[in-house]
Amino acid sequence: MEYTTLKDGFTFPKIINGMWQVTGGHGKINYKNALNDMVEYISSGLNTFDMADHYGPAEDLYGEVLVQVRKGEVKLNPNQTSFNLLYFFIFVWCVLVVGFTKWFPRPGVVTLESTTKAINRAASRMKLDKIELLQFHWWDYDDERYIDALKALVTLKNQSKPLISHIGLTNFDTKRLQIIKESIGIENNIVTNQVSYSIIDRRCEKSMVQFCNNNDIYIIAYGVCLGGLISEKFLGVPEPSQVALNTWSLQKYRDYVERWGGWRLFQDLLEVLKKVGNKHGVSLTVVAIRYILDKPRVGALVIGCRWGITKHIDDLTMTLFSFSLDKDDLRLIESIVSKGDTMLGWTDCGDEYR
Repeated sequence: MEYTTLKDGFTFPKIINGMWQVTGGHGKINYKNALNDMVEYISSGLNTFDMADHYGPAEDLYGEVLVQVRKGEVKLNPNQTSFNLLYFFIFVWCVLVVGFTKWFPRPGVVTLESTTKAINRAASRMKLDKIELLQFHWWDYDDERYIDALKALVTLKNQSKPLISHIGLTNFDTKRLQIIKESIGIENNIVTNQVSYSIIDRRCEKSMVQFCNNNDIYIIAYGVCLGGLISEKFLGVPEPSQVALNTWSLQKYRDYVERWGGWRLFQDLLEVLKKVGNKHGVSLTVVAIRYILDKPRVGALVIGCRWGITKHIDDLTMTLFSFSLDKDDLRLIESIVSKGDTMLGWTDCGDEYR
């Protein structure tokens, strides 16, 4: 595993388990199976989870995992019976189990009291006294009370008994980051911005990466695999119908493919990724993940998990860190990527939500 370290010494892995998939629209989630999968991911070194207040039972699932570990009641899956349970507990508490979550308030009046209530609710669901990274989203840029919300979060971070260790943003554009910098300051206040970033979605490279580099902010990238479209499953197949795209993620990122260059050009990209993957003995999906992981200012990638349905542990703990992309690989990939619109018809990060 590779890690990112913030200025205060806090370290987190560059691969984070995404929990959006438990919101709905990705297949029925069996609570018990989901918990078992989360435990298995933790025992494999994938110990950090990305949640939000509106991701269905995500924060509750995380809290339940912590409770089971603390009480010594974690039950491993049958295929893990050879794993010594005592060593498992030691392992978990040595590397920690880390939870990042997000706060998506409705635009409107935001007070310290309402902010405190929201953060306490998230911490209670996650069975924590303090949230390690609270990522803030705001729906309406025209309503500048997002500054009031951020001031309240800074207060909660700096009080004698902090409710938050670090503050991040999610889906903010560069213009708004500059406004935040001028209003409350960036240094020691904002450490990350979580945005869509993939081999075809390069909006953050227009200005966000440079801003983050200048202000010591890390990008946490999501949508790296386009909801599963970047996989062998979709290589060499006709353009799928909307019905065939049976998850919210597939439906969402199918639009991204169309905005970028269409299904035929996307097939050319998958073929190139497959060729590079064959060269290194990895899947084309892993090549796409590695490609973004190596980008400047990328602190981590959120890889969505369909708990209790599919698992990709080996790809994320073994093959991803077994190789590097060389100049020839990058040149081949760029020769296809550059044929499409890597801004997707938008101008900056988060534009698809506003």
